[in-house]
Amino acid sequence: MRRVNSLVSCRGNPLVSCRGNPLVSCHGSGLLFSSYSTSSSGEVKSSFNQLVKTRRFDSVWPRTKVGLFQVPQLTSPEGFRATRDHAIEEGWRLLDAAASVEPGEETIMLFDELSDVLCRVADLSDFIKSSHPDEEYAEAAAETHLSIGTMVEELNTNTKLFTALQRVTDDPTVRNKLDDETRTVADLFMADFEISGIHLEATRRQKAVELHERLLQLLGEFMQTAHQPVQLPNNYVPESMLHCFPRVDDDHVLMRGLHYDNPNEDVREFAYKVYYHNNQQIEDLLSKLLSTRYEVAQLLGYSSYSERALSSLTIDNPSTVLDFLLTLSKKLKPHADSECDVLRKLKASDFDARRSRSDILQPWDVPLYTARQRAEISSVDHSQLSQYFSLGDCMEGLNNLFQSLYGVRFSPTKTERGEVWSDDVIKLSVMQSSNNAVMGYIYCDFFQRSGKPQQDCHFTIRGGRRLRDGSYQLPVVVLMLNLNRPSTYKPTLLSPITMGNLFHEMGHAMHSMLARTRYQHVTGTRCATDFAEVPSILMEYFVNDSRVLRSFARHHQTGQPISDEMLQEMRQSNPVGSAFETQTQVYYSIMDQVFHGKFDGSVSTNQILKQIEKEHACVHAVDHGSWHHRFAHFAAYGAKYHAYLVSRAIASRIWTSCFQQNPFDSEMGAKYRREMLQHGGGKHPIKMYESMLGEEFDVNNLVDTLVNDLHVSK
Repeated sequence: MRRVNSLVSCRGNPLVSCRGNPLVSCHGSGLLFSSYSTSSSGEVKSSFNQLVKTRRFDSVWPRTKVGLFQVPQLTSPEGFRATRDHAIEEGWRLLDAAASVEPGEETIMLFDELSDVLCRVADLSDFIKSSHPDEEYAEAAAETHLSIGTMVEELNTNTKLFTALQRVTDDPTVRNKLDDETRTVADLFMADFEISGIHLEATRRQKAVELHERLLQLLGEFMQTAHQPVQLPNNYVPESMLHCFPRVDDDHVLMRGLHYDNPNEDVREFAYKVYYHNNQQIEDLLSKLLSTRYEVAQLLGYSSYSERALSSLTIDNPSTVLDFLLTLSKKLKPHADSECDVLRKLKASDFDARRSRSDILQPWDVPLYTARQRAEISSVDHSQLSQYFSLGDCMEGLNNLFQSLYGVRFSPTKTERGEVWSDDVIKLSVMQSSNNAVMGYIYCDFFQRSGKPQQDCHFTIRGGRRLRDGSYQLPVVVLMLNLNRPSTYKPTLLSPITMGNLFHEMGHAMHSMLARTRYQHVTGTRCATDFAEVPSILMEYFVNDSRVLRSFARHHQTGQPISDEMLQEMRQSNPVGSAFETQTQVYYSIMDQVFHGKFDGSVSTNQILKQIEKEHACVHAVDHGSWHHRFAHFAAYGAKYHAYLVSRAIASRIWTSCFQQNPFDSEMGAKYRREMLQHGGGKHPIKMYESMLGEEFDVNNLVDTLVNDLHVSK
C-alpha cells in the first residue's frame, strides 16, 4: 500500500507522484456528481473572465448543502471524523476479504479497492488541510489525513495482507493468468510492501521499521530547516541594507530567502552569503539523512538508495542514469558556458561604467543579468503582451485545442452549495464531444486569497478506475494557480510565463481525465516519476507555437488578434538562458545521484559537491557557502531529481515527431490518447514510448534531443 502523500505536480520541479493516492468517491459512496452542465461558444471564456456569484441568493432561496466535492458527510468540519471512521472500517473489511479470497485477479481487485477507499479520504484531506480558508476545516482535514496515514503504515507491515499478495505474485500458475495491467499493479503493490521490509526475517524487519521511522523524522527536520528563515541582529547587517529585510523586532531582521532581483549588488551578495552560509548542524542532519537512506537500501538488498528509488522508473538503472547525465553535461556545458559569457560581458560593462564594484559574474548575479539580456533581445513589453492573453481566452484556446486533438471539450458546471471551498472556484466537466459523455471533473482554483499556498499545482482528488458493474469511476482533480481576480471592467490577464504554467498544469489534468485504467493505483499521473511530466511538458511546446497562440490570442478590449511581430519577439525571448538553466538541472541531478549512491557519511557533502561543481557548474559557489543545505528536493525526490530532464526529452521527441507539423492534428491526438494517456501507469513507459513513436527507446537519443532543442529554439 503506497504511503500517503499528496499527488502534487509543480511546474519546474519533478512531479511529486505516488500511486495509490486517489480519492473522493467510490461506486455506492453517495457522491452526486450530477449537477447540470451546458456548453456553448464562448461560455468557457465568459466563465473565467466574468465571475458570477450565485451564493449571495442563498439567503433568499436556500439550497441544500451537499458537502465538499459533494461528499455528503463534509458539510462541516465534524464530518471528516465520520468519513475517516467509515474508510478505516471499510479498509479492514477489504483486508479480510483480500486475505481469504482464492489467489488471483480478485485479490488484486480487492487490494485496489482497499487502496481506493483509504486514498479518496486521504487525498481529499491532504488538499483541504492546505487549501481551505477555514481553519476548522483545515485542522479537521489534517487530523483525518494523519489517521489514514497511520493505518496505511500499519497495512504496509501487515503479514496477512502481504501473504495474500505473495500467493499471487510468486505462483507462476496464478501469475500467468493475469492480464498485463493486473500483473503490473500486483508488482507495484509488492514493491510497496518490500520497501517496508516486510519480506525480511523478524529481526531485520524490525530494524527496517526503526530505520523508516528515523527517516521520517530526519526528512521532517530537513524540510523544516531547508525553508527556515535566518534571523539576524541588526548590528550584523550593514546599516544601508536594514530597510531591505523585514524586522522581527527592534533588534532583529528576518531573511526569508535570496534577493536576486535587487539591483544593489551588495544586497544580493549579502543575502546570498547569509542564507546559504555553511551550517554544521544542517550538514550533520543531511549527512544522517543520506547515510540512513543508504543503510535502509542495503538492508532491503540494494547496493545503493538510488538503485532502490529507480526500480520503478523508465530508466531503472543508476549507472544508466548517471551516464545519461554525464553525457548530457559534456554536450550541453559548452552551450551553457557560452550563455554565461554573455552574462559576464554584461557584468563587465557595468563594472566599466562603475555600476558594479566587480567584473566577476557571481551566483547572485545570474538571474538579474539573464532578465536584462532577455529585455535587450525583446523590445516587447510583457504588460502589453498580457493584454492579448485574458484567462478566458486562454481557457477557450485550451478548450478548442483539446477538441481538435482528443475530441473532448470543457463545459462550465454549476457547483452546489458547500461543494467548493471558495466562491471563485470554477468547476469544469470534461466531456466527450461525440456523445456528451462526462469524462471527469476539473475544479479550477485559480485566484489569489489569503493563506492560499503560493504554487501552481495539480491535485488528484479522485482517481479513475473500472467498477465492478462495468461503469467507470470518474476522475476528479483540482488545478491551483495564483492569479488576480477579474474585475467588473477588466478580466484576469496572463503573462507569457503564467500562461505557460496554465498549459503545463492542464497537461497534468488531461492526463488524469483521459486515462481509462482498470485500477486507480495506476491511473493518470500515477506512473513512473520520470514519465509523469511528459504530458505537462508537451503542453509547453503547444503554448510556444505561434499557430496555437494565433488561435485564441485577442486583445481583451478591441478583439484585435495578436500580431506576427509580437509573436516573433516572444519566441526570441523564450530561449534566453535555456542552456544554462538545463545545465544547472543536470548539475543538481548529478549531485542527487552521487549523494544517493554509497554514502556512509565518512566524507562531507561539501567535499563531494566541490568536485561535482568543478566539472559541471557554470558559475561556482562561494567558499563557506552550502546552498545544497537548502535543497529541499532531497526530501521529496531523493535520487529522482533527473526525472524532469527525462520527461522533457520524451515530450520533445513526441512534439517533433507527432505535432510540430500540425499542432491540431486530430489523428495524431487520437493516437497519443490511445497509446499513452489512457494507460496512466498501467503500461511500462518504454512500451508506450515505442508504440507512440515507432522507434526503440535509446537514452542517447534523449541526450541529443535535449541538446538539439537549444538549437531549434534559437
